[in-house]
Amino acid sequence: MIEELLVAVAGAAAAAAVYAGAAARVVKQYERGVVFRFGRLRNDVRSPGFTMIVPLVDRLHKVNMQIVTMPVPAQEGITRDNVTVRVDAVVYFKVVDAADALIRVEDYKFAVSQMAQTSLRSIIGKSDLDDLLSNREKLNQGLELMLDSPAMGWGVAIDRVEIKDVSLPETMKRSMARQAEADRERRARVINADAELQASKKLAEAAEVMSDQPAALQLRLLQTVVAVAAEKNSTLVLPFPVELLRFLERSTAGPPGTAATGTASWSATGAGEAAAVTRPFSEAYLRGAADAAARVEPVEDLTGASVEPVPAEDGT
Repeated sequence: MIEELLVAVAGAAAAAAVYAGAAARVVKQYERGVVFRFGRLRNDVRSPGFTMIVPLVDRLHKVNMQIVTMPVPAQEGITRDNVTVRVDAVVYFKVVDAADALIRVEDYKFAVSQMAQTSLRSIIGKSDLDDLLSNREKLNQGLELMLDSPAMGWGVAIDRVEIKDVSLPETMKRSMARQAEADRERRARVINADAELQASKKLAEAAEVMSDQPAALQLRLLQTVVAVAAEKNSTLVLPFPVELLRFLERSTAGPPGTAATGTASWSATGAGEAAAVTRPFSEAYLRGAADAAARVEPVEDLTGASVEPVPAEDGT
């Protein structure tokens, strides 16, 4: 009797162990359990931890609640300004309602992927090339709104959408490069012209100051000589302005008619005319010229007739 009781207890324990093993389930922290009993949805969604179901009656489906990163394949389209581009993106989404994600859509991941590709093509057709290249934040927000509206009915929430890359044809890249180069050249020319204008104004002001003080021009010339000599060149070509020579002439000039000034008046007579010339010459040159003029002898008048007239015949 006791042996039969022990056998029965052991059999019941074994059956209980088998039932517990078949009914026991573990739901992880980032998952939610959805139970279907005879194909009908149970209202209670199993939370993370240990849970039990009825074997052969209930079926437990685990739904991942983590944020899913889904790359969107590159889509080729024509922008609003008729430029062919290839754009790829990435979508971040997560399941907020595990029951709706299983019931309302067959495969929510595939559905989100197809919807993202369609929305990306629509965004390309509605945007300009400049917007795709420089105003991506606004396009990302518009793409997120287009995806979030139908996804909420599937128990899925779109976290964010990012456009990764925009591929352009080679011809368009070369055109954009030429445009950028032309724009940089234009700005460089404007800057150079502005610099020339400012420099010309400063030079005009400096010229006014130097015109009031002639010595300032000489000081500036000496500064230029010092600057050039600092480079240790073997040959120095220095332009001498005529104004400097005139300035030196005025500074060394004395009373007119003196020998120290190197200026004298001399006259030359010839052919019945007298010409008085006053030129700055050296003292030796003036003495030589005076001696040469003194040695010149006067020439008699040679304007007489060179041929005697023929006598006239009688009766003519």
